Amino acid sequence: MPKPVVDYRGFRLNKLNDPRFSHLKYLLGWVGYFILYFLTENLIPAEKCHPMHCIVDDWIPFCEYFVIFYVFWYVLVAGSLLNYALYDVESFKKLQTFIIITQVIAMATYILYPSRQDLRPEVFDRNNFFTWVMGIIYGFDTSTGVCPSLHVAYSLGILSVCWKDGKLAMWKKLGILLSVILIALATMFVKQHSAVDVAAALILGLVTEAIVYGNDWIKKWKRS
Repeated sequence: MPKPVVDYRGFRLNKLNDPRFSHLKYLLGWVGYFILYFLTENLIPAEKCHPMHCIVDDWIPFCEYFVIFYVFWYVLVAGSLLNYALYDVESFKKLQTFIIITQVIAMATYILYPSRQDLRPEVFDRNNFFTWVMGIIYGFDTSTGVCPSLHVAYSLGILSVCWKDGKLAMWKKLGILLSVILIALATMFVKQHSAVDVAAALILGLVTEAIVYGNDWIKKWKRS
């Protein structure tokens, strides 16, 4: 295992402004996000939300087994942030900046154009561990505030940072690419999102990519 570039054993909250740890302030974006998430989930009634649906949704059956990839997303997000916080502070800041921008744009969209999806099955055809997990997810994550899908948008940010990581082996990059594709598919197969939400997240990802890395791309273009 490589040695971490930052020794966090000496971290205390009163040292958050210390140059060694100041990048951790980027994580405060999550505090703002969860506050807005709570407010939008509880103050915008479902009947005021616009249903997201397209013909593609009718072609995709509910498949509880995709919950594996849906839940893996949490591991991917936390693992990526932890990895870069330990081994590449600049990439950590880029990734968290990408996440913050997608959060701000998505939450503004949820407020200005509230959305919901009505795709969830009323009852599960099968009773197994995977449908049990889906029942838990349906219980704490409402079907409102869905377009664009942050599940997909965050995943695109992780893919972007990892793909630019010169130290990361190609097989790992391909593994992350496959994971992102499966996560995007999972959001639709477990009926957490419409294909419309996924398409909107792809657009959001491209916009955020331009904001975060636009100057880097311009510099590379000028040097070529």
